[in-house]
Amino acid sequence: MDVLACPVCKHFPLKLYVVKEEKKEAKTYEKPRCEVYCGFLDKYVKDIKEAPCSDCYESKIIEGYLVCEKCRRWYPVLDTVPELLPDGLRNAEEENKKAKRLGIRNDGLFVKV
Repeated sequence: MDVLACPVCKHFPLKLYVVKEEKKEAKTYEKPRCEVYCGFLDKYVKDIKEAPCSDCYESKIIEGYLVCEKCRRWYPVLDTVPELLPDGLRNAEEENKKAKRLGIRNDGLFVKV
C-alpha cells in the first residue's frame, strides 16, 4: 500500500477495502515499515505515533479492492494480488463479475458513491 497509486490518474494513496483475510504469524517491528503511507491504519506515516506493524504483517489480504478516491476507479485484489490495470486493459464484463464477487456497488470501472 505504501507505493501503490492509481494507474490512470496517478493519485496516491489508494483506499483498501478488505473482503477476506487470513491471519499469519509475524515478527515484531520497532518502527514503521512503511515509508510514506500506512494502508493498515489509512494514515500517512508522519501522522502515526505508534505503528502496529506486527498486526499489519499478521494480516494476509486474500480478497478485497482498492479505490482511487480522486477518479473513483476500483481495482480488485484477488488471491492476494492487486490488479492495477489501466482502463484499456480491463474487460467490462469480467470487471462486473469481479465486482459482484467482491460485493462492490459499481458502474463499470467506477465505484458508485
